[in-house]
Order: sequence, then structure tokens, then C-alpha cells
Amino acid sequence: MTIHYNKESEKVNRRRLRKNPAQAEEILWRYLRNKKLLGLKFKRQYSIDQFVIDFYCSELKFAVELDGRIHLTKDVKNHDENRDGFLSEFGIKILRIKNEIIINDIKNAIELIRKNIISIKQTSPKSSP
Repeated sequence: MTIHYNKESEKVNRRRLRKNPAQAEEILWRYLRNKKLLGLKFKRQYSIDQFVIDFYCSELKFAVELDGRIHLTKDVKNHDENRDGFLSEFGIKILRIKNEIIINDIKNAIELIRKNIISIKQTSPKSSP
């Protein structure tokens, strides 16, 4: 089955999401923007095919997804699994963090992201000079 989507509507959707972020997204963005975390550039509301990723570091092919309560429902869990499987076909590593953790314990959330980044760097093949 081929999925068709409109790139222009995706652009509008990404813009809408960036202008109206969830509280957890605003908090995490303060720590990721402007290469604040380990000097890595993160983009927010980044599109790959028909999917929009909350935070994405293209250098590492690393995505951080923030999950609210809706992600606990069966339909959304299935969608997330399919989405994650699709993105992993592109070599993208995905870290999912619950909104509550970002809001209530940002220091540990940042440490979890940092540890994932270090792990990805250690397991990634070295780029040639």
C-alpha cells in the first residue's frame, strides 16, 4: 500500500506544531536548541516521509519523541510501533520519553538523552577523513 501525503500540508502542520508546542516540548527545547546538548544540532517538528518527529538530530539519526497520555491508548501505541518501525528502516534511533518525566524531572531526562547519544556515538562506524 502506498501512502500519499501533501508536502505543503505537512509544512503547514509542522509550522502549527512549532507555534503551539506542548509544555514538555517547550521545556525540552530549551535544553536542545542552539547545540546546547553535546554540541549537537537538533531540529524540532522534523518531517521524514509522512511522519513528524518531535526532536531530531540528523548527524546521529537520533529522534526524541515525547509521549503524552494519549500514547497509552491501543490505537496510538500501534501507530507508534508502526511509525518507529518505518523510521528504523532509515537507521533512525528513537528515544521515547513521557511528558511527565520532562515536566517533573528534566535533569534525569536530559541525562537519559545524553546517555543515548553517547551510546549511539560509540556504536556508530567512524566517518572517514
